Amino acid sequence: MFHIPSFDPLAQAEVVPAGQLLRQRGSRPDSVLYLDSGCVVLGVLEDGQMRHQLGVVEGPAWLDAAFALTGSSCGVDMVTDSRVRLRRISLGAFQHSLQSLPDTVATLVRDMAQGYCQQTETAVSRLAQDAEARCAQWLLRHAQHADNGTMCVTLNQRKRTIAAQLGIAPETFSRVLRHLREHGLIAGTGNVLNLPQPSALQSVAGI
Repeated sequence: MFHIPSFDPLAQAEVVPAGQLLRQRGSRPDSVLYLDSGCVVLGVLEDGQMRHQLGVVEGPAWLDAAFALTGSSCGVDMVTDSRVRLRRISLGAFQHSLQSLPDTVATLVRDMAQGYCQQTETAVSRLAQDAEARCAQWLLRHAQHADNGTMCVTLNQRKRTIAAQLGIAPETFSRVLRHLREHGLIAGTGNVLNLPQPSALQSVAGI
């Protein structure tokens, strides 16, 4: 995105090896990154691993200019996929440079940035929904009828093991269970989970 020269050619370049986190999802940095060369992966980190990859940026290109333009937090995690050469432009200098653009161009750039941020937010949201659907499917698949006529699931395995089976991080599995509990789709404590609304859980599972 924004394949245009860096506004500040005097910004000192730095070299970063592969596997380094450049931007964390949800952060609000005080600088904007311009990638001179190399490759950066965009996605969602879970448990220190890039569990969901949403795209790849190769230099020269801006990395997080869209988020800076809209004043929003970074929507994705950014990790170097190779040795990269980049420049950090202060947020103040970046915003000051935008003032020199013609109004029509500045409006166009901001509209593009807004669209990019919305698409990113939608993509990340769908990842969370996919994880929720997989968890709901697993619960329904392992559900049994209790003596009182309700349905329940007994967690005979560690949550970490179940999360691995679902292809998600343990933290994601715990977060989804908490979300389902808050919406009244699961209840109970310990290793036994009650399913008070199996039909609603089926909707979440896409069944």
